[in-house]
Amino acid sequence: MSEQHLPPKQLDERILLHGVAYLCARDADLARVVDEFGPPPLWARPPGFATLLHIILEQQVSLASAHAAFRKLGERVRPLTPGNFLALDDATLREVGFSRQKARYGRLLARAVLDGSLDLEALAELDDDEVRRRLKSIKGIGDWTANIYMMEALLRPDVWPSGDLALANAARRVKGLARRPSPVQLEELGQRYRPWRAVAARIFWHHYLSAG
Repeated sequence: MSEQHLPPKQLDERILLHGVAYLCARDADLARVVDEFGPPPLWARPPGFATLLHIILEQQVSLASAHAAFRKLGERVRPLTPGNFLALDDATLREVGFSRQKARYGRLLARAVLDGSLDLEALAELDDDEVRRRLKSIKGIGDWTANIYMMEALLRPDVWPSGDLALANAARRVKGLARRPSPVQLEELGQRYRPWRAVAARIFWHHYLSAG
């Protein structure tokens, strides 16, 4: 691929639309989604500890449930910093909506940020593979959590969360598949959308949320 078609390191609203146009010119199914529902939102989140903690809360639960827990946490802790989070006891975290496992993951993340073993600000200057490696060095952060953070907080253009259930369900419907693709099959599907896989994922999510 020529350099003129390579995306910048970070998405914004304008670059997102450029990626949408690039993909729609090459994939009729994605073009139909955009024709029907318009371009997808950027779905940007501020980078940092609070967002990464929120994404941990979203692991294997509904977004609404995670949002409710995160909202309650924000009511208890202002500002939501690693140090303030570590000051919360088990009972408070349970009341907010943290499972025992996610409370542990949140504390491990907070300690890593405080002791400098995870420098979240430095991630913006690193390539995707190194960002993923550093995030996954923290117990409780796997591929899905790292990918969502890279897509929505760092706004990387070529990240594809092949373990995402909503993405798999949307791909089945948009591509007319007989059954929901496995993570391996979804990873294979994503290859055709390089170097704009994060934009393609947003189009699929947009269909998932809009089509009902």
